Amino acid sequence: MSADRRDPREEQVRRMLDGPHPALPPDLAARAVLRGGRRLRLRRAVGRTAVWLLAVAFAAFLVWAGVEQPWETEPAQVTPPLEGW
Repeated sequence: MSADRRDPREEQVRRMLDGPHPALPPDLAARAVLRGGRRLRLRRAVGRTAVWLLAVAFAAFLVWAGVEQPWETEPAQVTPPLEGW
């Protein structure tokens, strides 16, 4: 493209990028490291808690299955008729 046919928005973006940049706080990197560390510790704690809760739920299921034994059928409530006596 020739210089006279450029998009006006592109020219505006170029002017903004070429202009003066705002000053960054001197402690920006240190704050980013602290915040990242907090987020990482929180993520790890949430993960550990989730694993712990799943393990407790699985243990509770095993106890329930051992006590109730849901795979066994219930005994019949009605005695079948006696035939052939």
